[in-house]
Amino acid sequence: MPSKRLSVSPKGKRLLVTAGPTREMLDPVRFLSNVSTGHMGYQIASQAKKMGFRVTLISGPTNLTPPKGVQYVPVMSAEEMKTAVFQNWPKTDILIMTAAVCDYTPVRFSPSKIKRVKQKTIRFKRTTDILAAVGRRKGNRIVVGFALETESLKQNAFRKLKAKNADLIVANWYSQGHNPFGGHPTSMILMDRKGIKKRFQRMAKARIAKSLLEEVLRSWNSKNS
Repeated sequence: MPSKRLSVSPKGKRLLVTAGPTREMLDPVRFLSNVSTGHMGYQIASQAKKMGFRVTLISGPTNLTPPKGVQYVPVMSAEEMKTAVFQNWPKTDILIMTAAVCDYTPVRFSPSKIKRVKQKTIRFKRTTDILAAVGRRKGNRIVVGFALETESLKQNAFRKLKAKNADLIVANWYSQGHNPFGGHPTSMILMDRKGIKKRFQRMAKARIAKSLLEEVLRSWNSKNS
């Protein structure tokens, strides 16, 4: 069955995408991070550009080449990503946050390499919850979050959707039989306030990105009509 015709055009819509991990530096050569590769965010940025969006991509460190024609903003830490998102937020229509932002960062950065000692305590503090911060001030804009879970996928993702005041959330999971990281096909679930909206079963991330963007446009139309 063909997909429903979009009643709103993506052309001219200002899309902000975050992608990749952040790195929270402990000292000049060590950091706290995660295994996010950035592939999903980069595919969303690429497909959005092809559809006619005006795209800004804020990315933590990855091995990927930014898509042609998008405004690319490289960042390293959660604090830098927060600053970049807040700077672009006033001119954003739609935000899709695929980035895996570290929840914690060291209280103190050591300017020299930390030596191995018998007892060493490293203290951490919470980073800013970027998704929740923009969710509180979104107005008529569309905010899309991502939730990676290892258990209770739908329940945890739905809880995050409501807690962050997002419009949509993409739930994916990690297990021994399902690794969502990298450029290979994967499975995800798209949810809104009513529950499951769409399932993506073993699809290439480029296809997921295009389908997700179409759903986002429908949500935009519903919210702004």
